[in-house]
Order: sequence, then structure tokens, then C-alpha cells
Amino acid sequence: MSNKALSILFDLESQERGGSPSFMSQSLSKDPQPTSDDGDGGRIPLEEWLPITESRKGNVYTATFHLFCSGLGLQVLLLPAAFAALGWVWGVIILTVGFAWKLYTVWLLVHLHEAVHGIRFSRYLRLAIASFGVKLGKLLGIFPVMYLSGGACSILVITGGKTIQQLLHIMSEDGKVPLTTLQCFVIFSCLAVVMCQFPNLNSLFGISLIGGVMAIAYSTAIWSLPLASIPHRNQHNVSYATKNTSFDTIFNAIGLIAISFRGNNLILEIQGTLPSDSKNPSKKTMWRAVVISHVFIAVCMFLVAIVVYWAYGDKIPATGGPIGNYLELYEQDYSKRAACFIHITFIINCLCSYPINLMPACDNAEMVYTTKRHKPCSVFVRMMFRVFLCLVCFFVAVGFTFLPYLAVLIGAIGLLVTFTYPCFMWISIKQPQRESMMWWFNVLVGSIGASFSVLFVVASALHLADKGLHANFFNP
Repeated sequence: MSNKALSILFDLESQERGGSPSFMSQSLSKDPQPTSDDGDGGRIPLEEWLPITESRKGNVYTATFHLFCSGLGLQVLLLPAAFAALGWVWGVIILTVGFAWKLYTVWLLVHLHEAVHGIRFSRYLRLAIASFGVKLGKLLGIFPVMYLSGGACSILVITGGKTIQQLLHIMSEDGKVPLTTLQCFVIFSCLAVVMCQFPNLNSLFGISLIGGVMAIAYSTAIWSLPLASIPHRNQHNVSYATKNTSFDTIFNAIGLIAISFRGNNLILEIQGTLPSDSKNPSKKTMWRAVVISHVFIAVCMFLVAIVVYWAYGDKIPATGGPIGNYLELYEQDYSKRAACFIHITFIINCLCSYPINLMPACDNAEMVYTTKRHKPCSVFVRMMFRVFLCLVCFFVAVGFTFLPYLAVLIGAIGLLVTFTYPCFMWISIKQPQRESMMWWFNVLVGSIGASFSVLFVVASALHLADKGLHANFFNP
């Protein structure tokens, strides 16, 4: 690693003296808190106070659970809508290329976690700062990372709350829903607040396990029900012709596939829960967990996309919109029990995904506190931070209930975290020989990712301008 990058790491204290959190400086070593023994080289005493790295007792199983829960979420339900706009050939090709691309950038991040001897990059933003410098790293990293944390939680509140309302509608005999949308948001948020009280990221492995099992459950139900009804299905009435091949429709559909590849913003954080030493670096354990989890993620994503599109074809709205809006077809074709099972498992998965997505925001809030107070958060302070952050996500969800319709527009910025930044981080930290194959490959892949992000923003904006947006502020 270059001397410039090392100087960035060790000078963060002086460059962020205005009150921003800093935890890379040796000046904090005067604090009586002992330093970490597993690879932090004594440089990051605050690591043991913060929820992401408070416990480094994880293993391949806990990392697998976290990766699966954070990597397979509600966006998988958007894939059939993307196929409805792209058709069979391009849908499969783009999904395959996107998955391979995402797996490659995960590999880059796993190997960048301990790219500097004695330092572990356990937070995405810190790696961005070390790679691009303090000002540029913050400029490029803060909004996408915080959007993928707090913004994802707000979308979970919207989606989970509306799914609760849909579940009550299905269970109702007269078709009346006893609760309003706002009341469903409150129920979901209250449950989420309780689930966010686990002390650190490693302690969430049980929640991640439940969330992963629920994701497999509803994904399996969604693709297995059409296959089980093959003898009774009339596929002659299903058309696979793409009706609209305009620029904004095609790129909006590609964007729907792109935003389904999630979790890169949590790779370094999850790897930070693993023990590491010179004989057994964390990258070995982490990569095993990545391979295991992504096998399950690939199976669920491809089966949901291919089977649901085969079953319903052009009946699926190709516009995205409310996540899983084609599930209404399941209410018509299958029993209430099947529809209730899909909705219940989906709600539980949303609840389990909430704490792990909120953890970077919790960690950042506690970092500010511990940096100023030079002591760890008490149980009460930690609880208040999490209640406050959950309330912020709740009010954003209530005020902007149309956020799912903007998934591609806003999510395109977050895609830089997945498809672009890791390539340039590798060049900056590892410094491969200029114009070597690895250098050219990362420059090319990163540049294409940035270009696609711009195209997705343009396409989504044109799509919204054409179709319109029902922006109901503070009226869920």
C-alpha cells in the first residue's frame, strides 16, 4: 500500500477534528480501554466499543447467515417484472452477468478487508476514505452507504407494513381491513425496534438465520406453486412478447435486476465479526461463507425470476412499482393458506433484515458518542440511539410512502457501492502494475458500472416523467 494511503489512515484524527467520528488515530491510545488483539495492531481501541466490531467471535456459519439474510431480500420479487420487460433471453443473460459481477466485487472487498498489515477495514466508508482520501471518500461514500442502511430500513417499513395490510385483507371474510396503513407501519416499526436491541452485529446471527430461512420459504413457495399446478395450468393463454421496447422501459428493467444485488455495503462489516490472525486470516473464512450463501441466493433468484415469468408472462406488470405486486395473481390462483404463508414469511424476513441493515447507522451514531465521551455507550444510551434511528426510518416511511416507486432512481446511486467503487478501491489500495491485465479489467468494470448508474438514473427519470408518480407525502 502507498505511503499516501497510510498517511490518510493515521491522520484522520487531525483531519476530522471538527467533531466527526475518528477511530484510526493512535492519539486515542491514552484511553484506558485495552486495544484489540486480533489484527488491529493497537491502532483502533474504539473497535471494541462499537456494535459492528464489539464481538469478533463469528465463524463461517454466522457469516453465512448474515450474508444470506442481507443478500437475499425483498428486491428478489422484482425480478419477474424485469423479465416481463426484457424477455427470456436478455432477462437470463443480464441476471447471470449481474450475479457474476456482484460476486467479483464481493471477492475484491473480502481481500481488501486486511489489505494493510495490522489494520482491518471493518466499515465500507473507512475503506472508501483510505482509498480515495478523506474529502472524496466521504463525498462518494456517505450518501450511498447511509441510503443503503437507513433508506433500506424505511423501504422495509413501507413494504412490511403494506404486506401486513394485504395479509389482513386476505384473512378477512368480508374483504375489509381492520387496520389503516399507518397503523400497520406502527406495528411493523414497534416489532423492528425490539429486534434492533441486540448489542452487536455478531449477536444478530440468530435473527439472520431466521430471516434467511423465511427468505427461502417464501421464494420456494412463489416458484413451487406454479410448478405444482402444471397439470391444471393453461399456458396457451400466456404470452412472453415484450410490449414496450423503449429506452426508459428497458433500462428501468435492467435497473430492477441491478438493485436486487444487495449486501455489498455490509460485506466488510460482516467480515469484521470474524477472528483473524497471520495463520488464519479472516478472508479464508469469509470467502467460504460467501460461496455457501451465494449458492442459495443464486438458486432463489433464478428460480423466482424464471418460473414466475414462465407461469404468468405478460400478466406481470413490467413497471416494478409496489414490490411483488404480481402476488395478487397468487391470491386468485391458489388457496388462502398459500397466499397467507407467502405474506407471513415475507413479513418475518423483512423484520429480520431490518436490524442488520440498520447496524451501520447505529455504529456510526455510537462512534460519534464514544469519540466525544471517550467511553463506550451504556445499555440505556445504546437503546435510545436505536429507538431514535428507528423513529427516523418510520417518519421517512410515513412521509414518503412512494419510495418503492423510486427504487431504481435512488437505488442507482447505491449501485456504485456494489458495482463500481470496489474496482477502484482495489486499484488504489493494491496498486497493481499500471496497464496490467488486472488494472485494465478493474478500470473497465468500474467505468461500466458508473456509466450504467447514470443510465439507470436517466431511464428511471424518463419512465417517471412518462408514467407519472403519485407522491402522497405523509398520507400512507
